[in-house]
Parts: sequence; C-alpha cells; structure tokens
Amino acid sequence: MQVSEAEWSKIEQEIAQEAFERAYQREIKALIEQVREQASAIAELEDMWHLHDFLSARRHEVDGKYDYSYSMLVFIFARLVKEGWLHLKELEGLEKSKIAKIAALSRM
Repeated sequence: MQVSEAEWSKIEQEIAQEAFERAYQREIKALIEQVREQASAIAELEDMWHLHDFLSARRHEVDGKYDYSYSMLVFIFARLVKEGWLHLKELEGLEKSKIAKIAALSRM
C-alpha cells in the first residue's frame, strides 16, 4: 500500500507535519534524558564506549525512522503510535481511512 503525496490534502499535510514533529521532539527529549543518565554513570573507559555505541545505534534508528515521505507516512505513524511517541488522537483531521489503517498497523 502506498499513499502518494497527491492523496494528502493540504490540511492533512499540515496535520501530518505537526504530528510528525511532535513525535520526533518527544523521542529526542526522551533520548537526551537517557543519554544524560548514562553519561552521569560513566565510571570507566568501557562505559564511555558503550555510550558511544548506544548513540551510534540510536542515531541510525532515529534517522531511518523519521523519513517524511508521504508514501510512507501511514507506516511511520503506525510505528510511532505503537512505540508510544504519537497518539491516534493527534492525527484527527486525517481521512478516516488513513486513521483506520494507522490504527490497524499499530496493533500488528
């Protein structure tokens, strides 16, 4: 299933952009807190390398997850809902069929 840019109304695009940015900011805020906790617990060199590895993996994950392309947004939103970074209520204003697909995919 692909949902192209042409299938997103101007209002839906605005709602999607706001929801996308909100989820991104939530996840980044949580990541920063996690990094602060881990950094404050560094006691030896090995701890620092573990933090480096963690950051590298998270950067790869976040960069891959937050790809704003309309053809993938339904899947991205479903993942963000499943992971708790986004709530279905924040997508109100999108077509009912898109919300239904996102809800169904988020339960898989």
